Amino acid sequence: MTTGHFITLEGGEGAGKSTLARALAERLEGSGINVVVTREPGGSPKAEAIRQTILSGQIKEHGPFVEALMFSAARIDHIDRLIRPALARGDWVICDRFIDSTRAYQGELGSIDPGLLAELERVTIEGLLPDLTLILDLDPKIGLARAARRRAPGETRDRFESEALAFHSKLRQAYLGIAQSEPERCVVIDATQTPAALAEAAWLALRERLPIPQDA
Repeated sequence: MTTGHFITLEGGEGAGKSTLARALAERLEGSGINVVVTREPGGSPKAEAIRQTILSGQIKEHGPFVEALMFSAARIDHIDRLIRPALARGDWVICDRFIDSTRAYQGELGSIDPGLLAELERVTIEGLLPDLTLILDLDPKIGLARAARRRAPGETRDRFESEALAFHSKLRQAYLGIAQSEPERCVVIDATQTPAALAEAAWLALRERLPIPQDA
């Protein structure tokens, strides 16, 4: 049993998940809550190593199911070493991407059989579902432009940023479909807002769904 709360942030490239994670952590910490901010793939040394392999594009040629297996291997280590221990301490965990990214990228866009993907997810997370998932909705043209601006000079696009616009458009619809199918867990937020406005909208969603002290 966990005593903390688990929040995940989802959305396409350039939606502002990392910036929002930091903003929410600051607000929660200001209300006296211990917060762990993490990301996927990554969050533990082994998972970060797998992240580099995936985002370099080395796995792409082997197909979406092998990518899903790699993400799952990283996720198992991440959960065991960071997420479950943090929740058991009573900390709140904010994670930039989690199961919905695998469902959208490898499942919906990679056309992995839904039953097969569900079974892989079941053995990977062993019942650990987010208490709340914020899906940042953004026109992929805007998101890809943002992602391009944040890249350092000479830095190349990663495995997923390199996909065509049609891929990212389908990705957006996949996320919206997830939100529609699980409204008790997911909240869609307009990511065209300024970072401050986006953080405020996300904070309101947290206060509506989770037990944050009302004077925070």
